[in-house]
Amino acid sequence: MRLLLDECVPARLKKALPRHEVSTVVLQGWSGVKNGKLLALAAASFDAFVTVDKNLPYQQNPSSLPLAVLVLDAASNELPALLELVPALEKALVNLKPCTYVLVR
Repeated sequence: MRLLLDECVPARLKKALPRHEVSTVVLQGWSGVKNGKLLALAAASFDAFVTVDKNLPYQQNPSSLPLAVLVLDAASNELPALLELVPALEKALVNLKPCTYVLVR
């Protein structure tokens, strides 16, 4: 699966997802792009957008999303806290559908 990590997600999380093609907003050259436009850009090349921004579901209408959004519900956005969620993230990716939000706990 092709995943895009938000700016607020450490790029080093890529190493914990070796079965997927993972890039970051920074590597794509999209730093500073706002969520609506960012999701539209991401939809052209990615299956899902991974973020820790818990407000994103309230800012974007799920039915209008061009791709799936996974929100990592961790105590912080530091790598050790996010690594704890990798098994749940992998499980969520198995049945992932476009145009949906998934809260990963």
